[in-house]
Amino acid sequence: MDNFDGKVGVVTGAASGIGRSMAERLCSEGMSVVLADIEEENLHETVDQIVADGGTATGVVTDVSSKDAIENLASETMKKYGAVHVLHNNAGVVAAGLLDDLTVNDWEWTIGVNLWSVIYGIQTFLPLIKESGEGHIVNTSSSEGLQASAGTGAYNVTKFGIVALTETLSNELNPFPKINASVLCPGPVRSRIVESERNRPERLWNDGAPAAGLVENDQSSDLLAGAMDPALVAELVVQAIQTNRFWIITHDETKEVVQQRAAALLENGSLSAPLYDFSE
Repeated sequence: MDNFDGKVGVVTGAASGIGRSMAERLCSEGMSVVLADIEEENLHETVDQIVADGGTATGVVTDVSSKDAIENLASETMKKYGAVHVLHNNAGVVAAGLLDDLTVNDWEWTIGVNLWSVIYGIQTFLPLIKESGEGHIVNTSSSEGLQASAGTGAYNVTKFGIVALTETLSNELNPFPKINASVLCPGPVRSRIVESERNRPERLWNDGAPAAGLVENDQSSDLLAGAMDPALVAELVVQAIQTNRFWIITHDETKEVVQQRAAALLENGSLSAPLYDFSE
């Protein structure tokens, strides 16, 4: 897609970070955008700001881990705009902890938000995009979908899964030359993902109390120091959609690790050191 004007986009996790910047960027290209997020107040503030800036946008409060909620998001989109051309499955969370410390609740929450949401999004929106005749699906993975650091095992598994899911999707879209897919693998980006425990549902709390997540981990501040502006990520995503580029890798450091990983794989060697390590 090289012309966004008059088209319709849907972005999840759109109240902050990469999602918000994507919604703003797509609107600036002339798209009507449906923003989805679980944080109602921030979502409506974002939509109001986009509209005040001249964009066409609407918000739908959405728990992306729920199939019913994703189907409602699609229904509201079609009711409002009558079509879908671009879907960005972007919502994500991270639970900190070593593998032998992560609980079933940690796994269920992370897989639900990060991976099931993408599966639901593809199943629900792909038929609508096919009806439109052209479009693009972007799925947000991570640098951790290409190499796995210690201390974020559940997150890493979901992000590797998103890469595999998007590769499969891209291959299955070969018969549809006007519909394509990309996977976004960002390194550190200014966002609130280190605070994602704020949105963990009470039924998935550990020991009856909410966790602080990465906020109290000193390495979280190191991770976000000098992190990329999400607006720059949005620009890379738009360029990828326009040029039909599958891989969207934001940081050169990630490419270096991928090269080291590939070399080790071909040589049956050892894993390279991870870029980001959340272990204590």
